[in-house]
Amino acid sequence: MASKTCTDPEKLNADATGDEERSPVEEVALVVPETDDPTLPVMTFRAWFLGLTSCMLLIFLNTFFTYRTQPLTISAILMQISVLPIGKFMARTLPAKEYSLLGWRFSLNPGPFNMKEHVIITIFANCGVSFGGGDAYSIGAITVMKAYYKQSLNFLCGLLLVLTTQILGYGWAGMLRRYLVDPAEMWWPSNLAQVSLFRALHEKDLTKKGLTRMHFFLSALVASFAYYALPGYVFPILTFFSWVCWVWPHSITAQQIGSGYHGLGVGAFTLDWAGISAYHGSPLVTPWSSILNVGIGFVMFIYIIVPLCYWKFNTFDARKFPIFSNQLFTSSGHKYDTTKILTAQYDLNVSAYNSYGKLYLSPLFALSIGSGFARFTATLTHVALFHGSDILKQSRLAMKNVKLDIHARLMKRYKQVPQWWFYILLIGSIALSLMMSFIWKEEVQLPWWGMLFAFGLAWVVTLPIGVIQATTNQQPGYDIIAQFIIGYVLPGKPIANLLFKIYGRISTIHALSFLSDLKLGHYMKIPPRCMYTAQLVGTLAAGTVNLAVAWWMLDSIDNICDVEGKHPESPWTCPKYRVTFDASVIWGLIGPRRLFGPGGMYRNLVWLFLIGAVLPVPVWILSKIFPQKKWIPLINIPVISYGFAGMPPATPTNIASWLITGTIFNYFVFKYHKRWWQKYNYVLSAALDAGTAFMGVLLFFALQNEGHNLKWWGTEVDHCSLATCPTAPGITVEGCPVFK
Repeated sequence: MASKTCTDPEKLNADATGDEERSPVEEVALVVPETDDPTLPVMTFRAWFLGLTSCMLLIFLNTFFTYRTQPLTISAILMQISVLPIGKFMARTLPAKEYSLLGWRFSLNPGPFNMKEHVIITIFANCGVSFGGGDAYSIGAITVMKAYYKQSLNFLCGLLLVLTTQILGYGWAGMLRRYLVDPAEMWWPSNLAQVSLFRALHEKDLTKKGLTRMHFFLSALVASFAYYALPGYVFPILTFFSWVCWVWPHSITAQQIGSGYHGLGVGAFTLDWAGISAYHGSPLVTPWSSILNVGIGFVMFIYIIVPLCYWKFNTFDARKFPIFSNQLFTSSGHKYDTTKILTAQYDLNVSAYNSYGKLYLSPLFALSIGSGFARFTATLTHVALFHGSDILKQSRLAMKNVKLDIHARLMKRYKQVPQWWFYILLIGSIALSLMMSFIWKEEVQLPWWGMLFAFGLAWVVTLPIGVIQATTNQQPGYDIIAQFIIGYVLPGKPIANLLFKIYGRISTIHALSFLSDLKLGHYMKIPPRCMYTAQLVGTLAAGTVNLAVAWWMLDSIDNICDVEGKHPESPWTCPKYRVTFDASVIWGLIGPRRLFGPGGMYRNLVWLFLIGAVLPVPVWILSKIFPQKKWIPLINIPVISYGFAGMPPATPTNIASWLITGTIFNYFVFKYHKRWWQKYNYVLSAALDAGTAFMGVLLFFALQNEGHNLKWWGTEVDHCSLATCPTAPGITVEGCPVFK
């Protein structure tokens, strides 16, 4: 099957015109190949078969595992490695004969299995990860509606919900590709690990010194695979090594400070790659300037702000609760039972709420929510000040007459995707979403104007967040903001709150995932129309399988998600979706007005909206006053605030270990051993990811899924039982001393 559907040889120019400049980003210039062979077939039979198979297998596994007590996300890198020998086998065995169908001539075997085929297969596989992995929020909403709220949801409504979220994100990606893909400065650091892996798997290493990239990758893969048996099964304490708790086993304060799992993690560390890369991604692919910004925010938050608020000022009655927890609490320090304030229709029982009492958060959780307020406005201000003029210029010129690097010039050889192709997807997904709000009004809860509000929010924030991610490898989220806004506008509507977040925030996540893949195709010189075809077909296939598997499990597994807590031994407890349900209760049922409005315990956190909007201004002014100081523009307030994003569930130990690892490789190794870094750094990152993932799958199927779990001192993740205790006088919690 030839690739004529997305590359028309008659339209290709023989050479790129003008002077070709290397990328201004040093990491890109060192890693990304600056050559292209436009004659290589891309959308071959092998690519279609292996791509769709990888996509559907990944989405099935990721959807299946996400409902289990121990959820597991399988990344596309497993398929990226696995399909290589299969592709080469097909190239050796399939017939090379040409066939004719309706005047279209094609071959099942157009020649050797090449790198471009491999890339397009990975693009297919990435669709299976984005649906079934950590970003599959639409399935989370459907699970909450069916398993927790017991709604009789229509399958067609669920399918439209899943597909429109993704295709809406694809529409945003098409609109923004001229700003976030074509410019050389938008370099998407995480893609460099993929580029290095593709080159290691396909190119011959001409240097004779040291191991070849392929040999290094295989060695690191085997080592990572073997090692993960320790933290993954035999010795899980390596995930959080909290030695401070062993030194002071009877001190609550020491354990609050030193616990890697329930405290501030001072002195604690992790020797588990999964723990290091769990929340901010691989530190080996994150630029040093971004690591430094995250580190500044982390130190300020964990080692200065939180201790002062907890021990010095007792902010928000902080000492009544654990210093670090994602649980909800009553004023007496006990866990908040949300079932006591719900009606049979899952609306808020106001009298029961007033009788039961207000909802409280742990101090670190409350401050982390406040940091989300500041991060949202800081992102808008930062991008407007530092990138606004460039964005306006690119809007006026539509990227014409703009100086291009060699990669953009090479991509000009190929037929581009017309903008109206993306507009059709965008308009179609919006129309279908609005149709849902009319046809299934009771189930959806979100009215048509709420849908439009969500679309407008996504349109405003996707570009600035994309600029941050494309340059720093960090994605400032605004999940809290989306739920905060609709919680004020539509209080007491938990399903509407979930759906607003899906269309206002999750569509942005999907858009950025698509844009990242488009940049990978840009680096690997994949024809744009091939990328469009692979992403669209992969999206439709993955979305359909995603919902089908989830629907089957929700209907066929008794007591799935253990709604009433009657079957705690069940492996189908849905911990990820329990968090989704809790969020719908906090932001949709109780609503932000009771927490952050006048008289609310956390009302002062709202000032962080204003503070976040103002903080980037002095940095921008200083950069204009002292243009010779190149380090000033590298001060990135949104990324600094990202130093305390995601906590909880991320722990300070996760982030601290990520910072230390990133500093070692992207500062010291990059500065003093640049040749080693150029050759091996991103290959090492891919090998660590792959080895950990392969062993994780093996352990799950062979041991954990069969109930063969070890029980000994080293399998306890954290030996800091007192870290969860409150320290306020008179608060009684089981297992904790009572202070007088």
